[in-house]
Amino acid sequence: MESTAKLIVALDLPDRRELLALARQLIGNVGMVKVGLEAFIAHGPDLVSEIREMGHEVFLDLKVHDIPRTAAAAAREADRLGASLLTLHAAGGAEMIKAAREAASESLKIVAVTVLTSFNESGFDEIGFRGDIGTAATGMAALAIENGADGVVCSALELDSLSGIGGLRVVPGVRPQGSPKGDQKRVVTPAEAINMGATWIVVGRPIVQSPDPVAAAAAIVNELERS
Repeated sequence: MESTAKLIVALDLPDRRELLALARQLIGNVGMVKVGLEAFIAHGPDLVSEIREMGHEVFLDLKVHDIPRTAAAAAREADRLGASLLTLHAAGGAEMIKAAREAASESLKIVAVTVLTSFNESGFDEIGFRGDIGTAATGMAALAIENGADGVVCSALELDSLSGIGGLRVVPGVRPQGSPKGDQKRVVTPAEAINMGATWIVVGRPIVQSPDPVAAAAAIVNELERS
């Protein structure tokens, strides 16, 4: 996979016109664009279709976590929209993961979120989990892959512990050197993430909030090519 194809840009913008303008700018400069909950709820499924018509592949990051029947219906609709990736929560369990995978064609890759990159150990304890984040992420990743998920979404810091588990690796919480961390607790640089085993890296604010998003994306691609 060439370096450009490894970069997913998170189109986390509330204004539809601004979001679509950015998507147009990034055509040919990134491998995929991410449509998350904010944009999907604000603008609906037609937004995915419009971005697809531009020529982008779409990572539909909805983090589905529901009963198996509903998760399957969501996967079927994401497939119908032409999304390339769809997230669900590994914590939804084996039946939910199986149902989602069986409902969609192979062109839609189902990737399971293990532990959100906004968590640190204390936050993880607060919601009732015991043990370290790495162990929990490994267990959830194994469960997801064993039950049909094509890959996982995880912090780069969990990649080494997941090396014995197959599948794709989508890594958020990636920041170019010198960029602020924002609300992410566990972050790495683009080159570090790829060298640690990421299939794709997800970058948002360092590109989206740049005065020159195309140049910001190109800088990341160049970093990957040098790594």
